Amino acid sequence: MNRLKVKYNEEVIPALVKHFNYKNVNMAPRMEKIIVSMGVGKATQNKALLDNAVKDLTAITGRKPLVTKAKKAISNFKLREGMPIGCKVTLRGEVMYEFYDRLVSIVMPRIRDFKGVPADSFDGRGSYSLGIKEHTVFPEIDFDKIDSIRGLNITIVTSAEKDEEGKEMLRLLGFPFRKSETK
Repeated sequence: MNRLKVKYNEEVIPALVKHFNYKNVNMAPRMEKIIVSMGVGKATQNKALLDNAVKDLTAITGRKPLVTKAKKAISNFKLREGMPIGCKVTLRGEVMYEFYDRLVSIVMPRIRDFKGVPADSFDGRGSYSLGIKEHTVFPEIDFDKIDSIRGLNITIVTSAEKDEEGKEMLRLLGFPFRKSETK
């Protein structure tokens, strides 16, 4: 079992039950899935950019991404309905904990001028979204073999009903919130 999952079961659940006065340990919030997505807007002109983005996202997550398509046509962007414009991966179970562990302990410290993530990026139901400007901070990406630097979005979906519960769970799992915003 992943060391982060062991920590969640042995330390985080009892701390959450005590902090929020849950009647049952099953009421404690947990991570349900992590969605990693990468939009490639220039893929409308050059299909190779999307193929390279899929390759990079496969290296980062260890899973083959799903190519996302445009939902509607926008003429100003030369975009037609159904054109491939991005890719995404949904991680669950052990792979999710493994990715979260790498994200917190390896990737975030490699981000230039990193002072922590903002604590106000919750969606109102306990899920957290985070944007990373350069995908090259992941150690799996070989800087010499990339064609361009891309950003990616990471959404951590939790079973928490309130933002406060999700924030506390992520904080106990080692998520680096900015010091001035944790309270």
